[in-house]
Amino acid sequence: MSITVGLVRDKKDWQDFLKLPWQIYQGNPNWVPPLLSEVRETLDTQKNPFWEHARRELFLARKDGKPAGRIAAIVDDNHNRFHQEETGFFGFFECIDDFDVAKILWDEARNWLKAQGMKKLRGPVNPSMNDECAFLLEGFDLPPTIMMPYTQRYYLDLAEKYGFKKAKDLYALLKMAKDGIPERIERMVTAIKKKTSVTIRPFNMKNYEQDIQHLKDIYNSAWERNWGFVPMTDKEMDLTAKKLKQLADPDLVLFAEIDGKPVGLTVTIPDYNQVLKHLNGRLGPIEMLKFLYYRKKITGVRSLIGGVKKEFRNTGIIAVLYYQTEKNAAGKGYQWCELGWNLEDNDLINQFDIAIGGRIYKKYRIYEMPINTIS
Repeated sequence: MSITVGLVRDKKDWQDFLKLPWQIYQGNPNWVPPLLSEVRETLDTQKNPFWEHARRELFLARKDGKPAGRIAAIVDDNHNRFHQEETGFFGFFECIDDFDVAKILWDEARNWLKAQGMKKLRGPVNPSMNDECAFLLEGFDLPPTIMMPYTQRYYLDLAEKYGFKKAKDLYALLKMAKDGIPERIERMVTAIKKKTSVTIRPFNMKNYEQDIQHLKDIYNSAWERNWGFVPMTDKEMDLTAKKLKQLADPDLVLFAEIDGKPVGLTVTIPDYNQVLKHLNGRLGPIEMLKFLYYRKKITGVRSLIGGVKKEFRNTGIIAVLYYQTEKNAAGKGYQWCELGWNLEDNDLINQFDIAIGGRIYKKYRIYEMPINTIS
C-alpha cells in the first residue's frame, strides 16, 4: 500500500478534492452535502475577499492511487495582526480512517506553515472562525444546521494521536417552540424595555444598504473581545450579506434601537440544510425545483448572530432581541431554534440560553499544537 500527497493543481485534483466528502460520508444519513459551487468559491482566491489578507495551499492525499484525504493550510494575516500571534490554520480536512493518511496531511500543512513563519497550528477552520469551523465532538446522531459542520467521530482520535490538544470547545443549544418562554424571562424583558426605552425592528429591505452598514458596525463591535474573532473587512461583510440576503427572512433579522440608533442585532435564518440534503451538492434546474419545494418544509431556524455594541453589553438588550426573535419565529410556525455556536467559557450567553429553555445538545472542538512539535 502506498500513500502519496501532492498539491491541488489540475482539474482532476480539484474534482477529487471537492468530491472527497461524498466518499467519506457515504451512507451516513446525517451528513448534508455542501453545494460544490459554494466550496469552490470559498477556496477561490479571486472570488473570496478573505484571500486578500490570507493565503493558502491545498493538499490531496491518495492511497493506492485513490483519493484518501485532503487539507488546506491557511495563513490569515489579519488574524495574526489582530491577536498578535504567529498562528497558522488547517481547514477543509477530510480523511479516511487511516492515521498514516491523516499524519501525512498534517505534516504537509505544518511544513508549509512553518515555511510561512508560523509557530502554532490551529483548526479546523474553513477557512476562518467566521465560517464553518471545528470538529464535531458530541451530537453525531443528528444532522448539522445551516453553516455548521458535521465531521467523522474518528477525526477526534486521529487529531489527538497526532498530538493536537484542545484549544476551545463550542456549544450549540436547542430551544423548542412548544416549551414557550419562561415567565421570569417575560418579566425581565418587560423591565429592560422600560429601563432602556429600547425598541426592536426588523431589517428594512427598502433601506438595504443602510441596514447592512448598521449590521457591519454592530458585528465588529459586539464580538471584538471574543476568542478567535477577527473583524471582517467591508468586502467580506458585503459577500456575507449577499449570501444571507438569499436565505434570510427580514422578520428574523432584528435591530435593537435606542433613540432611533441601532445598538444591537440578532440574525436568525431558516435551516436550509433541510433543503440542501436533497440537492446532492448541485443547483441545476431540477435541483432548483427541489429547492423551492423543500424550502416550504423547513421546520427550524438557527440563531446565527446575536450581539450588542460594547457600551450596551450590560443592559440586557440582548435578552429583548432574543425574546422578540423567538416570538417572530414561533409566529411563522417554526418548531425549534438552534442557538450558537457559543464559546464554552462564554458563561453569560450560555446561562441566558439555558434560562430561556435551551439545552446543550451538540459540542464542537477546535484543536491546536506547536508547529515545531515532532509527532
